[in-house]
Amino acid sequence: MRVTIYIEGGGTSNSLGRIFRRAWADFFASAGFAGRLPSIKRGGSRSQTYESFVKAVQEAGPDELPILLVDSEGSVREDQTAWQHLQTTVGWRRPDGADDDSAFLMVQAMEAWLLADRNTVREYFGQGFSENRLPGRNDPEQIPKRELAQLLKFASADCNRQYGKGAVSLELLGRVNAAAVESKCRHAKALFDYLRSL
Repeated sequence: MRVTIYIEGGGTSNSLGRIFRRAWADFFASAGFAGRLPSIKRGGSRSQTYESFVKAVQEAGPDELPILLVDSEGSVREDQTAWQHLQTTVGWRRPDGADDDSAFLMVQAMEAWLLADRNTVREYFGQGFSENRLPGRNDPEQIPKRELAQLLKFASADCNRQYGKGAVSLELLGRVNAAAVESKCRHAKALFDYLRSL
């Protein structure tokens, strides 16, 4: 089975595209998928990612499995599947040919997965990083999306490099310990468990 994950983000430049694919490959390798890494497709905007996924589902052969991975953009109810959340919030329906396990969410955004591994975040930014500016809570999926990137920017404000979307966020993703993410983010665990079952 050839698994391809259509992931939100990655900008439009070729150089950022390479960083995007490498970061996600490193992240999935950290999760134990080295040797059987899924193919990574840079989605661009959230809606472009969904459209590319739908097209891939329509064109997929019997040995091809497209998977969608996007930010939830908000909290997700415990009793909702990813598709139910996406249908309710943005009107995206599960395309014919896809099943309930073809969509996964970064709740509430990718930065929650970064905050799940504070040791790596602290080491990455180095001197000047103010970890005490991050919330003390141990449930990053409960931090509102509008606050996630701002928290990292605030904590890294006095460092040689500051947090930002693009190369910095992707380089950091490629370094985080996926086990830490899995232990604190149930939606990340759901994705890993599904990939392990294939």
